Amino acid sequence: MDFEQNNNQSIPTEPQPANSNYGPSASRRKGAGWRIFLGIVLALSVMANIALFLMLIGVIAMFATGQRGVLDEEIIREGPARTKIAMISLQGVIYGESSSDIYRQLKVVRKDKHVKAVIVRVNSPGGTVSASDQIYMEISKFRKEENIPVVAFMQGVAASGGYYASVACDQIIAEPTTITGSIGVISWYLVMQELLEDKLGILPVTIKSGRKKDWPSSFRKPEPEEIQYMRDKVITPALERFIEVIAEGRKASLTVEEIRKLADGGIFGAKEALAEKLIDEIGYLDEAIDLAKSLAGIDKAQVVQYRKPFSISDVFSYRKPNILKFDRATLYELGTPQILYLWSAL
Repeated sequence: MDFEQNNNQSIPTEPQPANSNYGPSASRRKGAGWRIFLGIVLALSVMANIALFLMLIGVIAMFATGQRGVLDEEIIREGPARTKIAMISLQGVIYGESSSDIYRQLKVVRKDKHVKAVIVRVNSPGGTVSASDQIYMEISKFRKEENIPVVAFMQGVAASGGYYASVACDQIIAEPTTITGSIGVISWYLVMQELLEDKLGILPVTIKSGRKKDWPSSFRKPEPEEIQYMRDKVITPALERFIEVIAEGRKASLTVEEIRKLADGGIFGAKEALAEKLIDEIGYLDEAIDLAKSLAGIDKAQVVQYRKPFSISDVFSYRKPNILKFDRATLYELGTPQILYLWSAL
């Protein structure tokens, strides 16, 4: 019986150590550690994404605005890099931004001491009197200060203000199909009297200090006296300036009297322009390059041109033109005579 009692006695178990690696408390500690680790990774990921987003905004902004005043150089004829011919471009209708563009291109040329000659590629029907004269001045100033030969190379249409700018160069060469000349001045404005009064019922009122203060006016048909007034005050002085510029630029070829005979606004093909001594040669780009080399006294050269870097703003700037915008400034532009060195078939 004693034997049975002894078998029924429970065997005491040994107590577990307090710092055991097993059990619910250890699992909770491991779970907390993983949560801290994942939180750190998540925070770093969010910070990295924010940094990348800011970098993307910066890159888009850079492409959208471009680097102000910076032009890319493009090689169009291979040659020694230490002897360059720089080609600058005058394209399209000449206006205020055109003269600024020529200034920027010449500024790049001034900084490059490897440039030995310049070619001004002209394809323009002309434009405003002011911008054409500014371009002429910039090229003339460059020639005098840098003592580098400058050749005008005409393509397509190089008329009126386009020819005005070309005579600032040492010599002029034109492609066989070039149209040039159109030496003269043109001005126009809109008379809106019937539109405002008869169609819209608007009666313009002008209060002036003298009878000539609003000559000419877009609110009434011009009198012969007003037309003669504009001819004397604006057209003739601008024409005289045009003749003066040609006489200076072509003094080795033409007299003032000969220029006056040509200054009737008429256009000339390349062969006729050569016969009238408005240009010096007929040829293509390679002939223009050879002429520039000859004037610079060099045998070989790398020919480069300058371009504005790609900008996203250039792509979208014309997507939404404000065609229907009609405010006081627009009314002023439409009613104010535009004085132009421009070949126009309008």
